[in-house]
Amino acid sequence: MSVRGVLLIALLAVGACSRDVDRTAAPAPAAPPPEASAAPAVPASPKPDAPPRPKVVVLGDSLTAGLGLSKSEAYPALLERKLRAAGYDWEVVNAGVSGDTSAAGLARLDWALGESDVRILILELGANDGLRGLPVEEMKKNLAAIVQRAQEKHIGVLLAGMEAPPNFGQDYTVSFRQAYRDLAKQYKVTLLPFLLDHVAGNAALNQGDGIHPNNDGEQIVANNVWAVLKPMVAASASHD
Repeated sequence: MSVRGVLLIALLAVGACSRDVDRTAAPAPAAPPPEASAAPAVPASPKPDAPPRPKVVVLGDSLTAGLGLSKSEAYPALLERKLRAAGYDWEVVNAGVSGDTSAAGLARLDWALGESDVRILILELGANDGLRGLPVEEMKKNLAAIVQRAQEKHIGVLLAGMEAPPNFGQDYTVSFRQAYRDLAKQYKVTLLPFLLDHVAGNAALNQGDGIHPNNDGEQIVANNVWAVLKPMVAASASHD
């Protein structure tokens, strides 16, 4: 079997995982003795609220949620560490839900983008559409709606491409892959052609299910994303 075939078969089960004090009054302060001259109280200056940190929201399925790992080990958390190391005080919000299709991601988009000061959306969806053999045009329509709504909010989009399993035929596999490229071109968004590049199909980089990256695999996925995310962050920060 070719390496491409192994990579594609590894995606077959991505979507198989189901979605998973009483207060006690303080004693009143003693009144000052009559002979003491009380200075007028000076109210403390209120501290202004700190501005919200810029955010990257990662909308995805189990690959983003970090199935089998803790949230701190999944690639969104690793991206946040990379941001801090590069001098960006940004937050990365993991909005991954195991089993999500592109339609399910679209349905919860408003919740995912409800955070304050979202600068960039990483869109990682479609693997479960491919697993179920859903029409590519429907997936493309859902992803397009997500991109459009993000752009209406002036949020940059990084589109993470996926691959379809080979059991639905060559035409389906090719059209599935091309959908991401077409969307990136149409909406002028940044494209990462394959999220799991150099990870899928490598047993040493995946958990026992052969599907979801282990800690070493997550590091590579984070590097894949960071290579295209970093210039987007730099461009956004330059406007602050």
